[in-house]
Amino acid sequence: MSKLLDRIKNPRDVKTLSVKELNQLATEIRALIIETVSRTGGHLSSNLGVVEITLALHYVFNTPVDKIIWDVGHQCYTHKIVTGRKEEFTGLRQLEGLSGFPSVEESEFDVFNTGHASTALSAALGMAVARDRTNKDHEVIAVVGDGSMTAGVAWEALNQIGHIRKKVIIILNYNEMSISPNVGAISRYLGYLVSGQHYLRMKDHAKTMFKAIPAVGWPMIKVARAVEEAMKKTFFPGLVFEELGIRYIGPVHGHSLKSLIEVFEDAKKFDGPILILCVTKKGRGYRPAQANPSSFHSTSPFEISTGEPKNKDTHPTYSSIFGKTAVKVAKADEKVVAITAAMPAGTGLIEFSKIFPDRFYDVGIAEQHAVIFASGMVLGGFKPILAIYSTFLQRAYDQLYHDVCLMDIPIVFALDRAGIVPDDGPTHQGINDIVYLRHLPNMIVMSPKDENELQHMIHSALSYGHPAAIRFPKGKTSGVPLDEKLKVLPLGKGEVLREGENVIFAFGNMVDSSIKAAERLEKEGISFAVVNARFASPLDEKLILCFARPGGVFVTAEEGVIAGGFGSAVREVLDRERKFDLYFKQIGLPVEIYPVAKVDQIKRMYDLDSDGIYKQVRRFYEITGNNIQRRKRNK
Repeated sequence: MSKLLDRIKNPRDVKTLSVKELNQLATEIRALIIETVSRTGGHLSSNLGVVEITLALHYVFNTPVDKIIWDVGHQCYTHKIVTGRKEEFTGLRQLEGLSGFPSVEESEFDVFNTGHASTALSAALGMAVARDRTNKDHEVIAVVGDGSMTAGVAWEALNQIGHIRKKVIIILNYNEMSISPNVGAISRYLGYLVSGQHYLRMKDHAKTMFKAIPAVGWPMIKVARAVEEAMKKTFFPGLVFEELGIRYIGPVHGHSLKSLIEVFEDAKKFDGPILILCVTKKGRGYRPAQANPSSFHSTSPFEISTGEPKNKDTHPTYSSIFGKTAVKVAKADEKVVAITAAMPAGTGLIEFSKIFPDRFYDVGIAEQHAVIFASGMVLGGFKPILAIYSTFLQRAYDQLYHDVCLMDIPIVFALDRAGIVPDDGPTHQGINDIVYLRHLPNMIVMSPKDENELQHMIHSALSYGHPAAIRFPKGKTSGVPLDEKLKVLPLGKGEVLREGENVIFAFGNMVDSSIKAAERLEKEGISFAVVNARFASPLDEKLILCFARPGGVFVTAEEGVIAGGFGSAVREVLDRERKFDLYFKQIGLPVEIYPVAKVDQIKRMYDLDSDGIYKQVRRFYEITGNNIQRRKRNK
């Protein structure tokens, strides 16, 4: 039996189907998504929840002339499948395969890259204004998850959308989830709307009836408006979107193609901003994902029959070690609290939230607020640990400078997913944090060589009395033993792990690879010490200058961009001290956009694994070694 999906080459083919056929197509697409993600890993729950919304959008609207912006972009799999990328979908999130997010480089149907949350409304309004200023006639649609509505930038956009009233269609996908269950008053408000009064329909119907009454119709409408305002305060608190000047429709059954198509067709006729609240279920069509949507938000490959991971590793992750250490330090100090921005599971804080529910704060997708909130808690006498992905802390750069560092407020920033991040592509790489943190006044920047050092760094950061960022990678740990007793590491002091004539100063998870490279070099008669730098700010200047030997080779290694990073900081010290009589090399990443790939693939591409470090150092040593020999002969 042929599949409907085999006939879908582009959105025009979707428009030829009946509602019954569209429902069959939805079933086939769900099966393809489940089968693909079970092999490649990916964002499963969210994509299973928006299949019908996606099909209805492409049925009603004329893409790519009409613009659809996905927020967050990890719900775009069905969109990719029906816009000509079905054959490439098997390579989802693989090297040289499809991105798991919208990609303007990938397709004309992807009009805005959205790897971070809450940006679609601003982009949609910008596109709508540009459309009107150039006298064009197309629709701009933003598909926004309810979790994205917790971010301030989304409300900044809504404020202007309601003010200038350009035609923008907002599809608000309500599923009570971002990655973990949504939190906050806005989430409660959306839940209230979903509980479902037909207030707006009643209001329009009553207004029509009153207008039809001669002479007294308009006075009655004025009285009704006064009653309406009173009723809003009593029965319909807020009606926030209407009050902002945005027409609200909903709730709409987000899995009923018939209802969605009808509402979307009506929305095209409305001249102004309109918000349609669609109620969906994360994980729909796959029982394990529907029962546990957080676990299947971003999943590794799994067995379809059970939902269990295919590859089980006994080593804990860095995130789990961080979470256990957070619990440990909180048990020892009742002033310690934990804060995260919609990522309690991803950052390893689930256990903390259960043991200390009154000391755990999930602020939603609101990184800027999270940082200032933590500052306020410090000023009230508490010791917050703010767990946040490296790529997401970028969103709060001004708060780091203005609301933390200028006042020297001692917050502990636990930067998960620092360095190279697999699968999610360029928007999620944590390769810029050294650069954007090390130059901030009072900011301590450190990175552990392994999980044991990570737990000591968390404990140490709470004692330093300054803002401190601890960056650590995604993935499994090396399995080193963990010390039972936590100790305070000397601030700004590295450690020599291996003696030698030349030196590799390695930062964070580059230490182990650097040691392996040095051991290979030693077998060839080339002597390199290895230093675990520990700190990018403040640097161990005494140790740096100790190894700044005339004629020697001085190498720095970091899993981050070279420009302005750890190696640049070391070079600044050497230049300031006029240590020019040595050969200096930085190993790290160039400033460019990185592909979707696994960590080991990217490291091989840029020579950042142990083999790559060995090759880079060996090549550099050969060049500088020849120069050294010539200088010795000349003397």
